[in-house]
Amino acid sequence: MSGSPGAPGVVHSRWPGSADVPARWLRGRAPRPLLGAALLVFALDVVRILTGTRAAIDNAVVVRAARTLLDGGSPYADKRFLYLPGAVFAALPQTLAGERVLFYAVPVATALLGLAGVLVALRLFGVRADSRLAAAMVAGLGVFEPFHGLVSLGNWTVLSAVAFPVTLLLAHRGRWCAAAVVTGVAIALKPMLVPLLLLLVLARRWRALAWAVGVPVALSLAAASAMPRPGRFFTRTLPFLLHGQDAYARPFDASWTTVLPRLGVPSPVAFALAGAAALTVLALARVRWRAGGDERARLVECASLLMLAAFLVSRPSFQHYMLVVLPSLAASTVVRGAAARSAWFWLPLLPELASVNWPYLDGARRHAFRDIVMITGVAAVLAVRAWRDRARPAREVTVSGRVYSFGSDPEAGDHLDRSETG
Repeated sequence: MSGSPGAPGVVHSRWPGSADVPARWLRGRAPRPLLGAALLVFALDVVRILTGTRAAIDNAVVVRAARTLLDGGSPYADKRFLYLPGAVFAALPQTLAGERVLFYAVPVATALLGLAGVLVALRLFGVRADSRLAAAMVAGLGVFEPFHGLVSLGNWTVLSAVAFPVTLLLAHRGRWCAAAVVTGVAIALKPMLVPLLLLLVLARRWRALAWAVGVPVALSLAAASAMPRPGRFFTRTLPFLLHGQDAYARPFDASWTTVLPRLGVPSPVAFALAGAAALTVLALARVRWRAGGDERARLVECASLLMLAAFLVSRPSFQHYMLVVLPSLAASTVVRGAAARSAWFWLPLLPELASVNWPYLDGARRHAFRDIVMITGVAAVLAVRAWRDRARPAREVTVSGRVYSFGSDPEAGDHLDRSETG
């Protein structure tokens, strides 16, 4: 294809999406008072956690496992240690710090990692860190209950929340093997990003898939060989996890297999419904991948559908798991046609705002009823958008950084383009 201006039927735009007013506004630099207010909202939530009576209890489980290893015991003697062997050695540096230091340091570190995940998600879409969208996302974290819970618990899900956008950023740049290594390391610490292996299958990146599988296997085997009785992971930990943990954790589980029985649905029926929903979402992830469009939006939406399929059926599925996919989806609002531009995408998130009170659902052991709305609602919006776009023909192609649109309208390059590079 020729890139000459006189090519018949071909219109090109040097700055894709330049006529997309909402995207230009979101990408624009935010006033300093707005940035300061966003950071203040974020910081106040962290301070609220630090001044509370409970913090970093999930991280404490991993640190306790590391200390058990140093004492010559098996980390898997504790049924609540649910991670792969590599996490034990990753937690060893924390054993050098006292309990009081960890009480304050872990929430702060978790919050900063969550913020880093947001910044990487923005970077994926070429959005500056001092933009209006960045300010909105940072402030949004401060009033978002899943983020509050993640920081309060010190849960290692935050590592996946950073690895997810890093993986997609590297994949977008064509560095699939590097992306796979990042995914593999994250899986070795907490096997949350296992669904991303299917993204490598959809992209037919077989060498990258080998890296994504080989890295956690190698790290886990090496760590297991250096600890006593690693087989307890299969005989004790894995059955405990597959059964939805215990009565303490089950009320917080927002998966269909746990919440539907609490609403009176028989467990076998709930499992069948959850399986059907997950398979449907997986199928539509493939549809979304084949639909094409803006490469970054395709990566984010397809990967998010794969993760959400697991959240629907896996046991457990906690509210803070959504922080893995939501920052990247929110950042995709700068792309015309992205699912996150629909008002329906944001409606399921409203019950999770800290300032919204829901009668009978605000208790710590009842918020799973709100969480399942969030997970299912976001999955439904992405799935419906993928289905609607399945037969839409590609009307633009990117060549050497320019977007060429097939059409006779000289403004078509702006109105049809989904590839804002900002």
